[in-house]
Amino acid sequence: MENQRTLLYISLAMLLFILWGNWQQDYGPKPVATTTAPTTVADSPAMAVDVPGAAKQISDDVPAIDNKAMPSMAAIPAPAGQQRIHVTTDILQIEIDSRGGDIKVVKLLEYPQNADSDAPYLLMGGAEDKTAYAQSGLVSASSKAPSHHAIYSVENTEYQLKEGENEIVVNLYWQSESGDRVIKSFTFTRGSHVIGLSHKVTPTADWHGSQYSQLIKAEPQSKENQFIYTYTGGVIYNDESKYQKVDFSDMTEKSLDISTSSTFKAGWAAMIEHYFLAAWIPEKEENNFYYTNKIAENRYMLGMRSSAMDIKAGETAEFTRQLVVGPKLQHELSAIAPGLELTVDYGFLTIIAEPLFWLLEFFYGVFANWGWAIIFLTITVKVVFYKLSEASYRSMAKMRKAGPRLKALKDRFGDDRQAMSKAMMEMYKKEKINPLGGCFPMLVQIPVFIALYWVLLESVEMRNAPFALWLDNLSEKDPFYILPLLMGGSMFLQFKLNPAPMDPIQKKVFQFMPIVFTVFFAFFPSGLVLYWVVNNILSITQQYIITKRIEAGEEK
Repeated sequence: MENQRTLLYISLAMLLFILWGNWQQDYGPKPVATTTAPTTVADSPAMAVDVPGAAKQISDDVPAIDNKAMPSMAAIPAPAGQQRIHVTTDILQIEIDSRGGDIKVVKLLEYPQNADSDAPYLLMGGAEDKTAYAQSGLVSASSKAPSHHAIYSVENTEYQLKEGENEIVVNLYWQSESGDRVIKSFTFTRGSHVIGLSHKVTPTADWHGSQYSQLIKAEPQSKENQFIYTYTGGVIYNDESKYQKVDFSDMTEKSLDISTSSTFKAGWAAMIEHYFLAAWIPEKEENNFYYTNKIAENRYMLGMRSSAMDIKAGETAEFTRQLVVGPKLQHELSAIAPGLELTVDYGFLTIIAEPLFWLLEFFYGVFANWGWAIIFLTITVKVVFYKLSEASYRSMAKMRKAGPRLKALKDRFGDDRQAMSKAMMEMYKKEKINPLGGCFPMLVQIPVFIALYWVLLESVEMRNAPFALWLDNLSEKDPFYILPLLMGGSMFLQFKLNPAPMDPIQKKVFQFMPIVFTVFFAFFPSGLVLYWVVNNILSITQQYIITKRIEAGEEK
C-alpha cells in the first residue's frame, strides 16, 4: 500500500510539474534587478533620443583607429529618404531600413515557418504580436550623432552573397551639418547567424559619446501549444549577475537599470523564444549599461549602451559589436559568447540535461534520425538505472504477493489502526519486506526524467524532425493520437502490475490517472510522448519479469 501511495504521489508530482511551467508564466517569482549607478554627466539636447539612460555616461576611453582605412564619403549621394536594403546570404534574408539602420526583417532560410509551409521562419518583421526588430545608434553629449531616427545614405539596396564569396559588407553613411561623419557597417558571413556591426566616427571637433543597441519585441498574445510552456522574453548575462530573465511583466512594472562594473564586463542582451533568439554581443572588455522599457502597448525594449569614447577632431574611432539572429544551437552559441548557450533553458537541471543532450546527439550521429535517437537514449537511461529500478520493482512485487495477507489483516482488525499497523510491521519484518524499498530508487530517477523532458522540449534539432510512418514531426502532437493512446494503455498495464490499493479512493484515482495523462499527452510534442511510451514499455517488461519470479518463489 505504501508503494501504491508513492506511485500516486509521483504521478501527481509529474502532472503538477507539467502544469507548473504554465503557472510560472503568469504568477512565478520575478528576478530582482540590481542597480549600480554609473558616473553621470549633465543632460544635453544632443542626447535627447529615446534611449533609457542616455544621459548617463560610463567613462572608458577607447583608442582611435587608422582613419586611412575609412571609405571616402565624397561620392556618396545625399540621403534619398527612407529606403529598404535587402541582403541575402546562404542562410539569411535581411531587410535594413535606411532610417537608423534598423534591422526590420530577418528570415531564416534553413528553417521553415512551420511543417506545412516552405516559407522561411520569420524571426523579425512580423505584424502585431509577432513584431520584432533590432535597433542601434550613437548618442553624444557634445554634438549631434546618428540615432535610430537618423536617415542614412546608401550605396545599394540589393546585396546577394555570390558563389565563391565569403562575406558581404553593407555600408550606410551619415554626415552632420558641421561635417561629422559616421559610417555604419553590417558584415554578413557565409554560414553564420552572426552579423557584425560597426560605427566608424570621424568628427570635425572633439567628440564624446556612446554606442547603443536594442531589441524590440511584442509579447505573444497566444500560445502555439496551451499545454507546453517555454519562455519568451528578455535575458541578460554578464560575469557579475550571470543569466537573468527579464520578462515582459518586469519591463512593464519597472525599467531595468544595470551597469557592469569595471571588473565584470563580459555579457550580452537577448530576446528569446522557443527554439530561436536575437542577441546583441558587445566586445568582451567593453563596459555596458543595460536597460529595458515598455515603449508602446504590447511592445517592449531591451538594450545596452557602451562606455563613452573620446575622439579627437579629425581622427577616426570605431564602436563594434555583434548581432546574433538564429536558432538556439548550443555548440554555435557557446562559441559566440560565454553563457549564450544558456538560452537553451533547461532550468535548474542543466547539469543533468547537458550530458543527456550530448547522448541524444551521439545517437543521432549513429542513426541520422531523431526518433531513433530518442528511443536509444531512453534505453540508455533505463540501463543506467536498471539496478535501482530492479530494487523498486522487487519491493513492489513482494508487496503485491503479500496483498491477500494485508487484506486479511484489514478484515481482522477493522478500524483499529494502531493494531493494524503493529501487525503489518510484524509481517514486514518476518517476510523481510521493506514497504519503502520502492520509493528511493524511483525518487532518484525523477530529476533525470524531468531533465530529459526539457532536453526534448527545448532542442531546436527536434523542430519539424520526422521519425517514421505517420510521425513526420516530432515537435508537434501526434496527428492521429496513436502514441498518447499507447502511453495511456502502457500506464494502465503498469498500474495493474503494482500492488492493488486497499483504499477505494486510491483505487479510483489510479483508474483515472491513465485517462488524465492520455488527455494531457495528446497535445504534447510526439517526441516527448515517444520517450514516455518507450520508457513505459521497458519498465513494464522489467517489472513483469521480476513480479513473476517473486510470485513463483524464484526470488526472496
